[in-house]
Amino acid sequence: MKRFSTLFLVSLLSGATTLGAYKLLFDSNGSVFGKGNSVVTLAPESYTKNIAYAGEAVDFTEAADKTVHSVVHVKNVSRRTVTNPMLEFFYGYGGAQQQEQVGTGSGVIISEDGYIVTNNHVIKDASEIEITLNNKKTYTAKLIGTDSKMDIALLKINAEEKLPYTAFANSDNVKVGEWVLAVGNPYNLNSTVTAGIVSAKARDLGNGIQSFIQTDAAVNPGNSGGALVNTRGELIGINTMISSQTGSYVGYSFAVPSNNARKIIEDIMEFGNVQRGILGVEGRELNGNASKELKISETEGFYINKVSKNSGAEKAGLKQGDVIVKLDSQRIASYADLSGYINTKRPNDVVNVTIIRDANTKVVPVTLSKNEFFSAEFKGIELENIDASDKKKFRIDYGVKIKNITNENLMQYQNELLGNIILSIDNVKATNVESVSKLLKQKDEGQSVRIEMINRNGEIFRIII
Repeated sequence: MKRFSTLFLVSLLSGATTLGAYKLLFDSNGSVFGKGNSVVTLAPESYTKNIAYAGEAVDFTEAADKTVHSVVHVKNVSRRTVTNPMLEFFYGYGGAQQQEQVGTGSGVIISEDGYIVTNNHVIKDASEIEITLNNKKTYTAKLIGTDSKMDIALLKINAEEKLPYTAFANSDNVKVGEWVLAVGNPYNLNSTVTAGIVSAKARDLGNGIQSFIQTDAAVNPGNSGGALVNTRGELIGINTMISSQTGSYVGYSFAVPSNNARKIIEDIMEFGNVQRGILGVEGRELNGNASKELKISETEGFYINKVSKNSGAEKAGLKQGDVIVKLDSQRIASYADLSGYINTKRPNDVVNVTIIRDANTKVVPVTLSKNEFFSAEFKGIELENIDASDKKKFRIDYGVKIKNITNENLMQYQNELLGNIILSIDNVKATNVESVSKLLKQKDEGQSVRIEMINRNGEIFRIII
């Protein structure tokens, strides 16, 4: 009897432990961020394999059914004024007319009260945004915010009922070879579902976004802003672009990872803009040739050439010659891996940086600093504060240096503008990046700006953007 009681007690404790573990592992679904009644939902971590052993064993029906109801058709209506140059030449009046242009794409509902994520290029320059749900209901959407760098935009519609939505999965857990579905509206064909596998991660296409998920699921014009989901119907990416010489799908499609998209959305909802933390290092990714040139044994990772002054990296003790091989638990084999992970973080977040220094591995906690660059979509110029050497060289005590050019209209002048120092904007001194940021935020979209700057030869000139 005593032995039976002991066995019963052990069984009872084992059952309780198992139940507790189940609750801990599988009952973690819920909102990761909320604003008012709005929530962005994160799918629970999955500890089951998401890759079938044979194609015929995979069932996409449940994931497709869950996703098509949360993917919407996005219609972008833009209007511009056009004139007749002949009339203007002869009569001094061009006969101005309003010309309407229509573009289409896709979007994904991410909350039951109508928040929708799409690509920035889908709604860029829109005068009006119309959303059509899978049940054919239409709504006028409000633009909440955008991030042109990562090509993400957040919209909001006011629906009478609770809307179906897609939960975010952790895109860091996505595996190469995993089955995925792309859901969108290619060529205005609503609710189209295509299947494929993850072909690569952290793909760098050299366009400013360095962490694409590459798939072979068919994506065509109109799919932009649509959902890339796993076989459980959880959002792992926002379909953004294809690589093609014809303009149609030829086997390569790319999506912004869900972790990056979710972080941008949360920033826009909470702060009104995107909060970017920086590590504070410059360098190059390693490969066999780079390793031989640098005379080091490591062939993967990010080699630090320079550590920015007063950055989190400098304060933590990182230095030139260190090779970054891991950020937290994320392996770093390329610059795309590094930038992709940092883009999911904010200023003051602490990242454990694993480095190799003098053949020894070391873990260094680094507090990310505030992004010292300011990038305005309608200006397309990234800036940094000048340092002591700039002040001495040009005999100035203020100004901000042009770090990068992203404005397509200014690309042809990139060589002439990079490294120049802006002295004033509309006759207001450009004392630092923060003051320039505040000044440009006061400008209306499309408003011209008069910039006075000094070039690398010390010559002062003025331009209007």
